[in-house]
Amino acid sequence: MNWLPKSPKARRRLWVVAAVAPVLALAVGLSLYAMRDSVTFFFSPSEATAETAPVGRVVRLGGLVEAGSVVRGTNGEVAFAITDNAATTRIVYQGDLPDLFREGQGVVTQGAFLPDRSFRATQVLAKHDENYMPREVADRLKAKGEWRPGGESPTAGAADL
Repeated sequence: MNWLPKSPKARRRLWVVAAVAPVLALAVGLSLYAMRDSVTFFFSPSEATAETAPVGRVVRLGGLVEAGSVVRGTNGEVAFAITDNAATTRIVYQGDLPDLFREGQGVVTQGAFLPDRSFRATQVLAKHDENYMPREVADRLKAKGEWRPGGESPTAGAADL
């Protein structure tokens, strides 16, 4: 009982596929292996544990800049804390901060954790506060009285009267 096809043309195709498949698998495997260090994972402060974000591994950490946490050093070093309202992480950054960086604003930092679980950032990206909400959702929020265009509370306008 022979498992090879009887047609010479079909046998030739089978041998070509049998020769090309391992070469292609090896190329894909080597490509994925080479790219493993270029992948940067994103975490929030509550997700960044010692197991998920070990010391020295380059990751992105995002959250809101905690109010009153920004401390500027004399040598251009800035220390601040970011939070996701469940956990807080101390960030140390050397360099110029983006123009949109401020307390209460969302930021994404890229860097690595130090042994004391503080985060040494090499890059800080400030998120803009533009609102990409569909018009229907915004209309419903306005109808319910929950619309806060500038981060103000829904009763702020009533208190001014």
